[in-house]
Amino acid sequence: MMTKEAITLFKYYLQSNNKKKTIESYNTLFDKFEAIYTQRALEDISSDEIFQFLENVTQNHSKSIRRLRYAQIKSFYNFIIDRRSLNMRNPCNTPLLSKAFKAPKNLLRKILDRETIEEMIYNTKSHRDRLILELQARCGLRIGELLKIKVSDVFDRTITLREPKSGKEAEKAYMPENVSRKLSEYIQGNTFQGENLIFPICYSTARSMIKGLGTKLNVNVSSHDLRRYSATYASRNGVPLEVVSKVILRHQDLKTTQIYLGKITDSEAIRWMDILHEK
Repeated sequence: MMTKEAITLFKYYLQSNNKKKTIESYNTLFDKFEAIYTQRALEDISSDEIFQFLENVTQNHSKSIRRLRYAQIKSFYNFIIDRRSLNMRNPCNTPLLSKAFKAPKNLLRKILDRETIEEMIYNTKSHRDRLILELQARCGLRIGELLKIKVSDVFDRTITLREPKSGKEAEKAYMPENVSRKLSEYIQGNTFQGENLIFPICYSTARSMIKGLGTKLNVNVSSHDLRRYSATYASRNGVPLEVVSKVILRHQDLKTTQIYLGKITDSEAIRWMDILHEK
């Protein structure tokens, strides 16, 4: 099978099954791949050639970008081999490539404690900013999702998230009663209606606000730390992992959720053993 034909087939598949940003990322890579190998049969491109190609296109990039590009090439080959039932081995499945483009280690971040979160929220004078903190720390919303919420997306204790990171058309986020009430009062107090954005600020403004509140407490805080806290707090209080994953974080894979959860200390482990077995 010729490389040009394979790439065209793969791009049609991407167009039907992925979000715009994902498609653009793949296109950036495969436009370069096609420019070099367009006249070659896919089966004739060796692992060494793919290695050299990836080295060239990821030069001076971070380990995560290098890994991403390798994964994209690998998924392309897997798709074509499966779709066309080709009798060939994926050339990306070699020790050289997997080692050269291995995933960077996930660094365990310090999980914020409840006292810090509560103090941050308490010290927030702005009604808007307090709601942003609570929707992240209590409901697990990503800051990008939160800033896109419109009045029409809110119904009772649910929020419809349009164009979420998962690639789905929409997802639902859920609020505890007190947060739902505060959000409703905030919307009514500002006479927001219909398609109005509830938080009409940019990402950098929200990020700076959160970082500034953390600085006042001598804590380095990012917006994603609040989302991570929401998952860990729920997990530590006995919420099943499936609920944390599918309802609070809305992850596709439990393994992704496990990366979010903080390390369990000895004292926490002992406390849970006592709870489970009544001391």
